[in-house]
Amino acid sequence: MVVAFVVVALISATTATALAYRDARTAILQRTQNAAVHDLREQVNTVAAGLDIPPNQLSLAQFAAKVSKGIGTGDRIVVVHYQNLRAVSDVYAYTESRITPELRTAVQTRTGARFQRVMWQGEPYLVVGMPVTFIERFNPTSDLEVYSINALHAERDDTAALLDSVRDGVVPVVLLAAALALLAAGTVLRPVRKLGRATRELAAGDLGSRVAVTGHDELSDLARTFNETADALQASDAELRDQEAKARRFVADVSHELRTPLAAMTMMVTVLEEDADQFPPDAARAARTVGAETARLAGLVEDLMEISRFDAKAARLNASETDLADTVRSSLALRGWTDRVRTRLEEDLRAVVDRRRVDVIVANLVGNALRHGAPPVTVTLGTAVAADGAWVTVEVADHGPGLPAAARERVFDRFYKADEARTRGMSDGRGQGSGLGTAIALENARLHGGTIEVADGPGGGAVFTLRLPLRRTEEGGTEGETE
Repeated sequence: MVVAFVVVALISATTATALAYRDARTAILQRTQNAAVHDLREQVNTVAAGLDIPPNQLSLAQFAAKVSKGIGTGDRIVVVHYQNLRAVSDVYAYTESRITPELRTAVQTRTGARFQRVMWQGEPYLVVGMPVTFIERFNPTSDLEVYSINALHAERDDTAALLDSVRDGVVPVVLLAAALALLAAGTVLRPVRKLGRATRELAAGDLGSRVAVTGHDELSDLARTFNETADALQASDAELRDQEAKARRFVADVSHELRTPLAAMTMMVTVLEEDADQFPPDAARAARTVGAETARLAGLVEDLMEISRFDAKAARLNASETDLADTVRSSLALRGWTDRVRTRLEEDLRAVVDRRRVDVIVANLVGNALRHGAPPVTVTLGTAVAADGAWVTVEVADHGPGLPAAARERVFDRFYKADEARTRGMSDGRGQGSGLGTAIALENARLHGGTIEVADGPGGGAVFTLRLPLRRTEEGGTEGETE
C-alpha cells in the first residue's frame, strides 16, 4: 500500500511538473517571441521610410544600426540583406549559422514576419525575419530583408528555475504521500494483522482468542463475525468436552459397578464348570458356554477399565530394565502358544519397559495373528537405528489374507471389526475378542513413547510391528512409575 501510494504520488507529481513546465515554457517563449516580432516590425516601419532604394553598403549598415538601436542593443543583433549586400549591427558578431536557409527562404517567399528558434554553440536564440515593403511605391517589394537575432538566456534561466522549483516540490509531495500511506496502512492493515493473529491462535487451539471490534466499517463487521464464530466454536467445544467426560465417567462407572457382580458370577461359573462332567450333556454344554461368555464379559469390563484409565490420563508405567526375549517367551508360554508360534529373538536384549504392558501388547498381536491369520505365525525381536535414535522392534507376522487398506487405517479404532466374519473383533490376548485389544496395545505402546505399525507382509498376510525406544537403566533414569 505504501509503495502504491508513493508510486501514484510520484507519477502524479511528475506529470503535473511536466505539464506545468511545458505550459510555463510555452508562455515565456510566446511572450518573448511576440515582443521580438512587434519591436522589429515597429522599428523597421519607422526607419525604412528614410532609406533609399537601392541602398549601398554604407546606407545598409546605417539602417541596420538604427534598427538595432531602436529595438535595444545587448543580446539583440540586427542583420540586413539586400541582394548581394549584407550589413550587421555588431560587426564582430558571427551570424551566418544562426540564420538558417529555411528561415531566409520563408522570409523571401512570404509576407509578414517569420521566426525560428535555433541552438548555436549550446545556447538558445530566437531569430525573427521579415521583408521590407513600401506600400506607397509602384513596386512594393524591395528585396530588403531584416533579421533580429535575440538571445534566450534569460528565458532559459527562467524556465530552468521554474523547473527546479516544481521539481523540488515533488519531494514533499512524495513524503506526504508516504506518510498518508503509512497512516492508511496502519488504519487498514492493523486490524487485518490482529484478525490474522487471532485466527492463527484459534487454529492452534486457543478458543478464547478474540478481536477487539471498533467502528462500523467492513473490517469491524468481519471482526464481529469472527468473534461470533469463535464464541460458537468455543461453546460447541465445551459441550463436546463435557459430553465426552460424561461418557468416560459413564463407562468407568458401569465397568466398576459390573466388577462386583461379575466376580460373583465368575465364582459361580467356575463351580459349574468343575461339576459340568456330572451334568447331562446339554446342561454341561450350557455351563461351559456360560463360563466362556462370563470370562469374555469379565475381560471386556477389564478392557473398558483400562481404556478409561488411558482416557483419564491415569495410566502409569511401572518401568524397569527387562530382558525382552524372556518377556516374549513368557507371554507365549503363559497362553500355551509356544508350539504354535515361531520365534526369532535377539538374546540378552534389555530395555527399560513395563513388563506387564509389553506382555499385553505381545499377547494381543500374537492372538490376532493366530485368530485371524494363518500359520506360520512368526515373532521377531530385534533393534533398529534411525535418525531419531535406537529402537526395539517386535514384529508379528502371519500368512493369512492380510488386511485391506481401509482396514489398516482403522485397525486400532475401538470396537472396529475388519469384516463381518470377525464378529468378535480383534483379540484381546485371552483368546476372546473384545474389540478393544489393538486400541489398548497402541495406547500401551504410546505410553512407552513408541507406536505400532501395520503393513502387508512380503509373502502375504499382515505384519504388526511394535516400536519402543531402546532405553537402558543408565539412559532412562531411575526405574519406577512414570507417565
